Amino acid sequence: MNSVSTGTFPRIVATDLDGTLLSSTGSVSPRTRKALQSARAAGAEIVFVTARPPRAVRDIARPADVTGTAICSNGAIVYDVTADEYTVTSPLAPDVAREVAGSLSRALPGVGLAVETGTNVLTEAAYTRRVDHDRAAYREVGSIFDEDHPIVKLLALSSAHTADELYAVVSGAIGDLAEVTHSGVEGLLEISAPGTTKAVALDRLCRDRGVGPAEVVAFGDMPNDLAVLLYAGAGYAMANAHHLVLSAAGHRTLSNDEDGVAVVLETLLARA
Repeated sequence: MNSVSTGTFPRIVATDLDGTLLSSTGSVSPRTRKALQSARAAGAEIVFVTARPPRAVRDIARPADVTGTAICSNGAIVYDVTADEYTVTSPLAPDVAREVAGSLSRALPGVGLAVETGTNVLTEAAYTRRVDHDRAAYREVGSIFDEDHPIVKLLALSSAHTADELYAVVSGAIGDLAEVTHSGVEGLLEISAPGTTKAVALDRLCRDRGVGPAEVVAFGDMPNDLAVLLYAGAGYAMANAHHLVLSAAGHRTLSNDEDGVAVVLETLLARA
């Protein structure tokens, strides 16, 4: 694994949001906000790398004083925070999405399906999950395939299974048709186009900027973050991270409620 060189500050700070940068209240603490500002002053670009769509990133980026680019929806969307504009770079093809949905229904009878379009979430009746901060974006439809819209993520919900149990079943059922991951919500899987991950999108962004992995420090807590943590020169699992992340990441920090991201950034700043 690469490592960030002692005496230099990373050029990219790549961080997940929920369970990582954000406290359990869903906010950025004053200490973390100050650490992000100090990192920017030291020359680093702050890049949010999240499962959230742009509309749910906007209200976090502004009070945190973060500008530039965010990687959203597990790598399927690149969001220009400053311009408040986004591009869907890796949608799931409709025919593939239908095939995946069929496999899900056979493997998990009664599974609830929804689609993240980048603008809103289209849900079938069995998909009962609603995110409080994003309720206005949800719209129930007869079938998620009735309308013409980009399929940024296919969402699968089952109240009878944990996310890990779902992953074991679904990843085997759909094989290489799509990328399957989860971000900590019990009973929820997130399914993207093949080859679409946070790490792939981050690598593309870094290459565009002439930044190597050794110049990246990353933070995360869930399986959809793990490839990012392994890509970065220094990848930090939060103390509250999923057990797979804790066992595989090269570094650990304190929990999201203990300002774990800020603690690492403060230490790196002191060494630079």
